[in-house]
Amino acid sequence: MISRVFRLMIFMRALLVGLGALLLIAGAFAQVSSPSKPDDLKAKCGDQVRSTYLLGPGDQLEISAPELTELANKQVRVDGDGDIEVPLGGRVHVAGLTTQQTEEQLNKVLSTYIRQPQVVVSIAEVRSQPVSVLGAVNSPGVHQVQGHKTLLEMLAMAGGIRQDAGYSVRITRELDWGCLPLPNAQFDATGKFSVAELNLKKIMEAKNPEENIQILPHDVISVPKAEMVYVIGDVRRSGGFVLGEHQSMSVLQAISLAEGLNSTADTRHARILRLERNADQRVEMAVDVKGILNGKGPDVPLQGDDILFVPGSTGKKAALRAIEAAVQTGTSLAIWRMP
Repeated sequence: MISRVFRLMIFMRALLVGLGALLLIAGAFAQVSSPSKPDDLKAKCGDQVRSTYLLGPGDQLEISAPELTELANKQVRVDGDGDIEVPLGGRVHVAGLTTQQTEEQLNKVLSTYIRQPQVVVSIAEVRSQPVSVLGAVNSPGVHQVQGHKTLLEMLAMAGGIRQDAGYSVRITRELDWGCLPLPNAQFDATGKFSVAELNLKKIMEAKNPEENIQILPHDVISVPKAEMVYVIGDVRRSGGFVLGEHQSMSVLQAISLAEGLNSTADTRHARILRLERNADQRVEMAVDVKGILNGKGPDVPLQGDDILFVPGSTGKKAALRAIEAAVQTGTSLAIWRMP
């Protein structure tokens, strides 16, 4: 009886060990056979541009073929008629074709002289690159450019950024031209575009020069308008002040940017005009600027699009409404950027 129980215990232990090993093998197989979602998305990019660009006059192509030394990394330009000159093949019309179709056309032409030619065609330089530059730039729109152009060069072609531009820039690229070579690049909801957001200030200050990437045809560059705080009234330098990278500013900081108050300022009756969410009206908030300056009151944080109004000692309520109207219409208001 004891021996039977002992054998049964051994059998049960071996059975449990076997089940455990089976579960481990199944888990490992699931990990190997089910690649992660980021890997699937990364595979869409590839290492080379899968161009659907149609060739035209002025484009420069790089053509190579192992059977012809004359075509070793040879660059040819599409002439005004849309033709290129190919050794043995003569003039070949390529305008309106993609690079893949051009390879097929050249292989067909050269097959008369070479057995199973393997021509490789890549775009060295396109005649024009329609790049959209939108947002807070001086000349927004679609810019036709030629050759190698970087992000900063494209912004310069768009007239540079405006004073009210934010500190970020967003780039959208069609996957037909590959993925954006940036570590934070992601795919949009459709999976057809590569999207990345960059810190424009760091690029312009050469802190991240590697992010000043080459811009490709059909890229969309968007420079959003910055969040701003307006300081109006009896101050030395009134106007709109662009919020910093952290999108925060206090009443004391805003007064400092406005170079302080005039001697006639009424510091006890200052107001913050804040735009309500989902509304076109502003609410008034009293703020004791004198208490803040004397250190007897807490500094008040400001939000984007806030208006800090510091009246004069003889100021009237009507002046506050006039200031609000001026901010909304954007007339006679200077915009200042922090260095």
